[in-house]
Amino acid sequence: MQAIANFSRNARCSVPDFVADSRALAATEFAVIVPLMLVMFFGTVEFSSAVAIDRKVTLIARTLSDLTSQSTTLSDSDMQNAFTASISIIMPYDATLVKGSISQIYIDANSIATVQWSKAGTIASGATQATLATSARKAGDKVTSELPSTLLIPSTYLILSEASYTYKPSVGYVLKSSIPLSDLSYTRPRQVTCVPYNGVPSSC
Repeated sequence: MQAIANFSRNARCSVPDFVADSRALAATEFAVIVPLMLVMFFGTVEFSSAVAIDRKVTLIARTLSDLTSQSTTLSDSDMQNAFTASISIIMPYDATLVKGSISQIYIDANSIATVQWSKAGTIASGATQATLATSARKAGDKVTSELPSTLLIPSTYLILSEASYTYKPSVGYVLKSSIPLSDLSYTRPRQVTCVPYNGVPSSC
């Protein structure tokens, strides 16, 4: 009987002691908060990187069109230099994930826009110079519907540059898949009526 009484008395004392004991409170709070903190931290890192790269993609597109529009004529070496300088803007991010293209568009007297020439460029892993590649756009392609109506001025030329980047989250804690980023830029030839590339067009 004495043992039962002692157990009952100890049980009554232990309940208030247990409620008042806060030694594990910090650990419990930490366990609850850590997942949320990790989501916020990695989410901030991943979204910040995506925004920074998106801004650089815009700068690449603008630089490509700007450099091309200032030229009076273009050769393969000129084009390679333009792609190299422009794509290098993406540093310190992976330049091999950048794809760029430059096209010259002629808008005829009927406001029909046609691609005259187009070239693409990339930078391979470990390379310091861009490699020229075949563009998705072809000479003769009609692109009238893709251009803003305000740019469809008869008998004029446009330089169209396009840049894209596939953003792959380094951690993948919040953003689980790759995000395609892209932008384009239009400029008018600045020093000449049109900019021939490897002799195309032969005259403006």
